[in-house]
Amino acid sequence: MPDLAGWFARRRVALGFVCGAIALWLARPTWTTWAAGCTVAVVGEGIRIWASGHLDKNREVTASGPYRFTAHPLYVGSTVIGVGFAIAAAHPVVAALVAVYLVTTFSAAIRREERFLRARFGRGYDAYRAGGGDDRERRFSLQRARGNREYRAVAGLIAMAVVLALKAAI
Repeated sequence: MPDLAGWFARRRVALGFVCGAIALWLARPTWTTWAAGCTVAVVGEGIRIWASGHLDKNREVTASGPYRFTAHPLYVGSTVIGVGFAIAAAHPVVAALVAVYLVTTFSAAIRREERFLRARFGRGYDAYRAGGGDDRERRFSLQRARGNREYRAVAGLIAMAVVLALKAAI
């Protein structure tokens, strides 16, 4: 049987571009929905930046920053961005598309990521998931967030806001 979850996990970025293009085409934003949605999306990006500034991806398991509260704050932030996008787009089909995309791709990606982390970090990852592990608080680092290429998510958020603003203007 084919690994459908793995397929979604590996293609979540490409699928995101396809779903994003469809959603932008369908979007019918007003200035009110644009402002509300962008505000929500900026909060989501803030969560992502906070998480990225506390983690050296694929090199460690950390319980610092937002990782104290959730195992997957980058996905939490992306989900909040998706909700903001759906609000800004002001179209029920876009909201449904965002929901289906987030549920299918993120749940698959989380399962795949957890398998990788368990294989790479073994007991350290299991201890972290059980609420233990390395509990040293580290300072947020913007350099670390840049190293994790969080600027790409910021650029995507800006592009989304600009396109939706152009649609709201016409």
